[in-house]
Amino acid sequence: MTDELFLDHVADRLAALPGVRAVTLGGSRAQGTHTPESDWDFALYYRGSFDPDDLRAVGWTGHVSEIGEWGGVFNGGAWLTIDGRRVDVHYRDLDVVEHELAEAKEGRFHWEPLMFHLAGIPSYLLVAELAVNRVLRGEALPSPEYPEALREAAPPMWRGRAALTLQYAHNSYVPGGRATEVAGALATAAMQTGHAVLAARGEWITNEKRLLERAGLRGVDTIVAGLRPEPAVLKQAIGEAERLFESAR
Repeated sequence: MTDELFLDHVADRLAALPGVRAVTLGGSRAQGTHTPESDWDFALYYRGSFDPDDLRAVGWTGHVSEIGEWGGVFNGGAWLTIDGRRVDVHYRDLDVVEHELAEAKEGRFHWEPLMFHLAGIPSYLLVAELAVNRVLRGEALPSPEYPEALREAAPPMWRGRAALTLQYAHNSYVPGGRATEVAGALATAAMQTGHAVLAARGEWITNEKRLLERAGLRGVDTIVAGLRPEPAVLKQAIGEAERLFESAR
């Protein structure tokens, strides 16, 4: 099956599920940055309720979560294999999406943890998806510009988190030469700073996969590579990271 036929096949099956109002293509394939090995990211937008059993009944191989199983605004979804391709499907409640869109326009958002995301996610991730995803089936969805109020509000929050992350590492991990913990703190703070940089530019981001490249923070790799379980080395690494993060403004 060609990619074009595959896209139509999956979009048609998802759009036919009860309660689904729209289906979108997201991720690198929606933005034209994919490689042949990239997975396929779809989102199904529903109003009121959606029953994951209807998705399970399609018969695709993989795991289908319950509503809310992935927590918070990210809600839930499925990891599937369809025609030999890796496919992610995300559940998106339109009432929640519209609420977060209204909040983002006023510069309001909240932070949530999410598995596999070092820095967690902002609730405006749902708005970013609207901006970058491609509607395949169903009703038209908003395609928001980056709100000026969000550009003002988001960077200080993210930079504040990064500073606290590094401060905690300095006080709690450096004296004992805990290199692994410092490495984790550096990675987390780098992602937090990346969110701050992109928010200040008014650039949407939907995950962490290319966050450091886009924010000009790939230099943190060299800092992490030089870590050793020695307090002096770890203290120096945190100082280098602080200077790198400050320069990325």
